[in-house]
Amino acid sequence: MTEFRAFHNTDPPQLLKLWHSAGLGRGAAECLTNDAFEVLIFSQPYFDPEGLIVAVEDGAVVGFVLAGFGPNQELSALNFSEGVICAVIVHPEFRRRGIGRELVRRAEEYLLAKGATQITAGPSGLLSPYLVGLYGGTRPSGFLLSDPLAAPFIESLGYKAIGSTRIYQRDLLGQKPPIKFHLVNLRRKMQLEISDDYQAPNWWWLTRLGRLETLHFELVPKSGYDAMASATVVGLDLYIPKWEERVIGLTDVYVKETERGKGYGQSLLLEIGRRLQDELITKLELHVAETNAVAWHVAEAVGYYQVDTGIVYQRVSR
Repeated sequence: MTEFRAFHNTDPPQLLKLWHSAGLGRGAAECLTNDAFEVLIFSQPYFDPEGLIVAVEDGAVVGFVLAGFGPNQELSALNFSEGVICAVIVHPEFRRRGIGRELVRRAEEYLLAKGATQITAGPSGLLSPYLVGLYGGTRPSGFLLSDPLAAPFIESLGYKAIGSTRIYQRDLLGQKPPIKFHLVNLRRKMQLEISDDYQAPNWWWLTRLGRLETLHFELVPKSGYDAMASATVVGLDLYIPKWEERVIGLTDVYVKETERGKGYGQSLLLEIGRRLQDELITKLELHVAETNAVAWHVAEAVGYYQVDTGIVYQRVSR
């Protein structure tokens, strides 16, 4: 008989063991400790034990689902109308018994009872209260196609794909991107400034990315004007055991609106790569929405190649 209940304080070791046994693919950090779950999940100011539902058989945790909410428009608090199912994991020996389906049903009930009018499956972008630093690499971008059972399971529950994200990487020790002379001219005029005391732009950023090691880069004219482009880099040390190399993620990539189409985005990505290569970083990772063709053309132009795809789903039937 399977028992379903809310999270208990004694559950983390079994949840961690379950995470490692689930075969979540290349995008899930591994060889984690209880501290990683504590810092990135359980100690979040909005963590609700009722939103982490576990399945138990004979005293052992055999599955769990993690659900939460997105932020309000000001990114200063939760918006309980936007529910998100962040993870559904069942031990391989207990699959195909309806445990995952029941976990999702109970998660939906929890979200709806709290006020959700929309339920998304797969944390992504701002709608990712949990798993930043644990799943997806640079940031959660839905359920990954490299997570082999995710898509078939979610779709079987009546969820439909509503968006996708291209996940790119670039080898810093491999073939260099082609020389582009207009970028050489830009490089002469610009300089890369780095800040390790970047002020969190809002509460939502602080609760998630603020728990990881980050640096902020700005591409600034040598003449002293405002930054033309900027990005935040995120340490991905929790993925070293899985990927067996040092990878840094790029997020919040931004080019000044009036300066777009002039090469500043490409120049920023190249300069960050040069700087991090000096720090013995071997690879960079960047997530780009499938709909943002300009951004992924920029990434591909400077040597990034696609390694995965993240899919976000929404419930279309009950």
